[in-house]
Amino acid sequence: MSNTRLPSFRFLIGFEAAARLGSYSRAADELSISQSAVSHQIAQLEEQVGQPLFRRKGRGVELTVSGRLLLDSVGKSLDQIRNGLDRIETYMDDSLVTLVCPAPIAEGWLQPRLEMLLREHPALCPIISIDETARYIDEMDVDIAITREPLRQRGVFEVPLLEDELAAVVHADSADKAAAGLLCLESDLTSDRIGPFIREHFGKLRRRAIYDDPRLLLDAALRGHGVALVSRLLADEALHTGQLQRLVEYPSLSLGTLWISRSEGEPRMPMVREVFESLVRYAKP
Repeated sequence: MSNTRLPSFRFLIGFEAAARLGSYSRAADELSISQSAVSHQIAQLEEQVGQPLFRRKGRGVELTVSGRLLLDSVGKSLDQIRNGLDRIETYMDDSLVTLVCPAPIAEGWLQPRLEMLLREHPALCPIISIDETARYIDEMDVDIAITREPLRQRGVFEVPLLEDELAAVVHADSADKAAAGLLCLESDLTSDRIGPFIREHFGKLRRRAIYDDPRLLLDAALRGHGVALVSRLLADEALHTGQLQRLVEYPSLSLGTLWISRSEGEPRMPMVREVFESLVRYAKP
C-alpha cells in the first residue's frame, strides 16, 4: 500500500481549473477566489509532489509533463465526483422518473401515450432511455423498466404488461400490396425462430429492402415502400390512426410478453408508483 500523502482537495480543484483554462486568473474567476490564492495553492501542490506542474506561456500557463500526468488522474476523479453529485441531484428531484424501454416499444407504444401520462401527472418530468444495458432497477439510475424478459431481480416487483407479435403491415394507400415487395429486419431473417416463419409464409414475396433498425423498417412502411414485417407494438400508433393496415391474409407470430418492473415495496418517491400504475392501466385492453 502506498504511503503517499494525498494533497488537499482544495489544491487539486485549483490545479484542475488552471490546467483546463490555461490561466491562474481565469481559474481564480471561476472559483471565486483571488489569483494569488490559486498561485499559492499550486505552489504548495508542486512542493508536495516534488515536480513543477506548470510553465509560463505568454500571459497564461501550460502543463509540464508531470502536470499532464497529474491532470489525467485528477480530471477523471473530479468528473466522477461531479457525475455522482448530478446523480444525487437527480435522485432528490421528485419530478424525475427514469424509465428504460426497448426503442421500438418506446417509439410505437410509449411515446403516443406520453401526453396522456403528463396530463395525468402534471409534475412529472420523465427521463426515457432506450439503453437496455441500464435496465436493472437500482433506485438510482432506473426507476421503471419495460423489458422483453422478466428481470427476476431480488427486490424487484414486476408484472406482465403487453403482448407483442410480428405482423405484416402495409401503407393504407398501397394499391397492389403484395406486389410492393417485402420489408424486414436482417436479425429476423437470421433468427432460428423467425427466419423459418418468414420463409414459409412470405417466401413468395420479392424482398424489397432489409434493415438493421426496426424504426427504419417502420418508416419504410409509412412511406409505402412495401409489406413490412414489424412488431405490432412498434406499429401501434400507425395502425390506430389508419396510416398502416394489417394484412390479415398473412399469419402473425408471437414475440412474447413485455414486462414492467419497479423496486419492490415503497419506491424512492410516490411518483414512481403512480407512473408505474398508469402504464399498467394504459396497457389494458
